[in-house]
Amino acid sequence: RSLIKSLLDYSRIGQNKCLEDIDLNDLVSSLLMDLHSVIKEKNANISVSELPVVKGYKTDITQLLMNLLKNGIKFSRPGVPPEIEISACRLESQWKIMVSDNGIGIKPEHREKIFLIFQRLHNRNEYEGNGIGLAHCRKIAEVHKGQLDFDSVPGKGSTFWFTIPDVLN
Repeated sequence: RSLIKSLLDYSRIGQNKCLEDIDLNDLVSSLLMDLHSVIKEKNANISVSELPVVKGYKTDITQLLMNLLKNGIKFSRPGVPPEIEISACRLESQWKIMVSDNGIGIKPEHREKIFLIFQRLHNRNEYEGNGIGLAHCRKIAEVHKGQLDFDSVPGKGSTFWFTIPDVLN
């Protein structure tokens, strides 16, 4: 059921939605409240810099940021509380939104595999999930005429980032 729902959600990204102004400060604040119990359970420290207002599909951008936050918490190193930083910077006519963590990191040979549907790097016993979250994130970024990518050092952490242009046509 979970796999079928995930596939249906993936197929619906960007469909029949209206563009709207999204205050990412408010959105992230709401996500942090939703994740309060897991943040407390993992003793995670999350810092948020000033974020922009962007034009996009709110449900999709919410899902993208939620996935990146959850992954930053989930893929933490054993015995090390997750440290996550959410920030943004201006790049010409677009914004770059970054979610950095101090987690397990990703080996270079897995660079593209993590964005493929149902491609898992870890055993289900180690980390829950169905291997579609980052595929969702990449599709959402592309629907918004942006990109999703990451920088990572295995054993040190990752920074996932996506771009979103000022104007979507």
